[in-house]
Amino acid sequence: MDCSWNDGNNGCDGGEDFRAYHYIQAHGLASDEAYGSYLGQDGICHDTKVNKTIATIKGYVNVTTEEDLRKALAHEGPISVSIDASHKSFSFYSNGVYYDPKCRNDTDGLDHSVLAVGYGVQNGQQYWLVKNSWSTYWGNDGYVLISQKDNNCGVATQAT
Repeated sequence: MDCSWNDGNNGCDGGEDFRAYHYIQAHGLASDEAYGSYLGQDGICHDTKVNKTIATIKGYVNVTTEEDLRKALAHEGPISVSIDASHKSFSFYSNGVYYDPKCRNDTDGLDHSVLAVGYGVQNGQQYWLVKNSWSTYWGNDGYVLISQKDNNCGVATQAT
């Protein structure tokens, strides 16, 4: 997201996945090693100095149901999702299956892009395994288990 300013994204102030995909379609994607550390700072894009493209994309697909998200994770790998991360309970998450009944699942309530990397069941609760960008000091080494109940926090609302 940090290199897609010209595509309409706003770095730490928000952006949309499809705009980042447009950037990748036009410029390709560098490896983590070639790009360098993610700094979480507005206006910083190391990619302009990197000539080592390791991947490009021809397009992307919106994943519109929870069942389709499970299938996509199993067959395609990690999926970009948008969530409602505005609650203090989310900011201070450390372990267990996260569920907050105030967490929104409508498109207007989604304010943060993360990576769904898997799913499972813990103590009878179905969850999405999600990698956040707030460092390994946040959550459970940078990950959160978000409850699938009521599409909590909108994991399955805007997946691509």
